[in-house]
Amino acid sequence: MSAGIIAMMLGVSTLLGALGLAALLWGLKTGQFDDTSKFLDAARFDGEEELKDAVLMEEKKKKALEKKKKVMPN
Repeated sequence: MSAGIIAMMLGVSTLLGALGLAALLWGLKTGQFDDTSKFLDAARFDGEEELKDAVLMEEKKKKALEKKKKVMPN
C-alpha cells in the first residue's frame, strides 16, 4: 500500500472517531441517556397480567389482519 493511502485512512478514521466521541459527549451533556425510571417501570408494570394482555392484543391484531385479507383479496 502507498504511504499516502495509509495516511488518508488514518486521517479519516481519526476524524470519524473524533466525531463519534463528540456525539457521545454531546448526548451525555444534553441528557440523551438519562432514563432513570425505565427499569423501575419495567419491573413495576411487566407482571403476568400485563404479559397476558399483550398476548391477547397480538392475537386480536392477527385476527383482524386475517379478516381484512379475506374481505379484500389482492
